[in-house]
Amino acid sequence: MNDYQTPVPADLPERIQHYIDGESVDSAEGGTFEVLNPVTNETYIHAAAGTKADVDRAVAAARRAFETGPWREMLPRERSRVLHRIADLVEDRGDRLAELESFDSGLPITQALGQARRAAENFRFFADLIVAQADDVYKVPGRQVNYVSRKPIGVAGLITPWNTPFMLESWKLAPALAAGNSVVLKPAEFTPLSASLWAGIFAEAGLPTGVFNLVNGLGEQAGDALVKHPEVPLISFTGESSTGQTIFANAAPALKGLSMELGGKSPAVVFADADLEAAINATVFGVFSLNGERCTAGSRILVERSIYDEFVERYAAQAKRVKVGFPHERETEVGALVHPEHFEKVMSYIEIGKGEGRLVAGGGRPEGFPTGNFVAPTVFADVPSEARIFQEEIFGPVVAITPFDSEEEALELANDTKYGLAAYIWTNDLKRSHNFAQSVQAGMVWLNSNNVRDLRTPFGGVKASGLGHEGGYRSLDFYTDQQAVHINLGEVHNPVFGKAD
Repeated sequence: MNDYQTPVPADLPERIQHYIDGESVDSAEGGTFEVLNPVTNETYIHAAAGTKADVDRAVAAARRAFETGPWREMLPRERSRVLHRIADLVEDRGDRLAELESFDSGLPITQALGQARRAAENFRFFADLIVAQADDVYKVPGRQVNYVSRKPIGVAGLITPWNTPFMLESWKLAPALAAGNSVVLKPAEFTPLSASLWAGIFAEAGLPTGVFNLVNGLGEQAGDALVKHPEVPLISFTGESSTGQTIFANAAPALKGLSMELGGKSPAVVFADADLEAAINATVFGVFSLNGERCTAGSRILVERSIYDEFVERYAAQAKRVKVGFPHERETEVGALVHPEHFEKVMSYIEIGKGEGRLVAGGGRPEGFPTGNFVAPTVFADVPSEARIFQEEIFGPVVAITPFDSEEEALELANDTKYGLAAYIWTNDLKRSHNFAQSVQAGMVWLNSNNVRDLRTPFGGVKASGLGHEGGYRSLDFYTDQQAVHINLGEVHNPVFGKAD
């Protein structure tokens, strides 16, 4: 690849460091790991490889800031002003953030720009929410008043994934900080570049020293140390279900608070009475946007038999027109997958799929991209429910299409996986749409809609797709302790034990 095809952002740091107690530092043991350019798979930078010693130092700084610093004692309005300044800075630096995100992750630049805007909106949302927040008060006239008091918990451990990393970090950072906690962030090792910008943004916005700390490193080292640390009472994790199981087991002895958004194999159900063009456009976008590396991707499309052949033909033709290109090019719709390890995983599933379904689009590398992590948008039709490409999360630009004959069969197919994150239902039958939504096993359902989420709603899944929910007040529920206070207003009504005669 020549330099024109893979422009390197200007002014990259010499190396990526941790950020602990207001300072950029190398690892205590001096270790580093390589970060690869997903277009060339060449090392373009080294990042500090955190170990238990680095996590210990970061947690100590966060704990000290929580116990002695001003952040948790600030009025909600004062914290809100800082969060709004953070949002302003994220917006102001949106082009730079998108450039780094696209280069580091392989996301198309136009989609990376959208992630920067969404990150700013997350901070604005929680800045407003903590000022407007009202908690419950229960009155028994003349006898008792009961109210709920929220308190920040302490040090929040935040472990984030490599798909849309900066935006997903904002999902956790904004509510954790808004609630008055201090944090230790462990970003994904595949994509640490954009996370390194948080330190400067927070410092410029006026976040007190030590409230935000960042430790880079591998999950089995830095992530494991953070989960097991005795002074980290809660962990928010987004990532694979298998990693979530490990975190669950490691956090159990300390009874830590856990919020985990895990994998998905979400169905998109298309009935014969649906707006077919809208359904095709939405389901093409829903699985191929973000390079297919999205937990809520509608990667299983279930189509009613009477329109199945037409749907498959039109869907495959449109998938073949999806523009694969270099991440920095504005016309690119699918860029490069994040890392060669993930590329090999996706390609292995494509080979499996060739023996399980009928390949109607894609199926390997796109023409003109002999190197790098490029995968042609791939469509399999006639996929049985027992197929691995129907059951297992691929997390790439690969979709399985399966016919159904009845609403009952559609529901059975939709629920026939271990996952339950999202579902998409396309029908113009109002009663059917609501009844199906109530019956499908998914934490989030979209009716005649693509994945457009209101920040006030809960985000999370059921079954193997997660534990707990974040979003809106659910985030504040997770990042705060809720204390019930009971006040007696009248005569004390106590049973009296040991009463004197």
